[in-house]
Amino acid sequence: MRVLTTFLWYLLLICGATLMLLPFAWMILTSLQPATTTLTMPTNWLPRTLQWVNYQHVWQLAPFTQYWLNSLLVTTTTTLGQLFSSLLAAFAFTHLQFYGRRFLFGLLVALMLVPGELLLIPNFVTIAQLHWVNTYAALIIPWLASVFMVVTLHQAFQSQPRSLYYAAHIDGASDWQYLWHILVPTNRPIITAVAVLQVIASWNAFMWPLIMTNSDQFRTLPVGLMAFTSEQGTNYPLLMAASVCVILPLLILYVCLQKYLMLGITQSRWKGSTQ
Repeated sequence: MRVLTTFLWYLLLICGATLMLLPFAWMILTSLQPATTTLTMPTNWLPRTLQWVNYQHVWQLAPFTQYWLNSLLVTTTTTLGQLFSSLLAAFAFTHLQFYGRRFLFGLLVALMLVPGELLLIPNFVTIAQLHWVNTYAALIIPWLASVFMVVTLHQAFQSQPRSLYYAAHIDGASDWQYLWHILVPTNRPIITAVAVLQVIASWNAFMWPLIMTNSDQFRTLPVGLMAFTSEQGTNYPLLMAASVCVILPLLILYVCLQKYLMLGITQSRWKGSTQ
């Protein structure tokens, strides 16, 4: 019975993984097909000839290099900015005593209940009044802080023994040194996990860059995918080839940091269950 149960579990996992991978397989195979055979029925899963030239056309028909550099710049700066501001805010809410600390933290938690779509119009009006439309500032500055990251890091810092903070002060360490030399190294898996989640969210962001940019000079990769859709129709092979180019950096990042990501998620759940 134990062997049968294990076999059924593995069979279920394999079926689930296969269903999850089918869209990605269709995307890759479609990117290697000619446009004339893309929408044929039944679906042609295995193209007779592989059109590798589709990937070359992607970089020629649209300023894809500029889109890629813009996404890299926006993703890097927003991730580093959120990490820095969130680490400082989480440390302040955890270890510093100031008036209204509990109220302010409760307000931050309440802000997580507000849908992001509800803030699009107020944020657009603010950016327009600052004359930041179609600039890097509009894509970066509003996202230099993250309530989710502050709350997650606050939970991680709160699980550290309070005696460790007092012992560090007795040894002459300042709050700044305690944060960067003790808290950050001991919570590296959780910090890595939230950083990876932010990279994915920033790299895949579509609505905000679409609203804030009106030229190819500042558009990011998700918005740049619209270049392969026109009034005449959609060139699906080129669109899928461009999508592969967008997903590939995230896939490489996930493979490299998978251990830290899973460790951070499990560690966060364990700490939350022990509090």
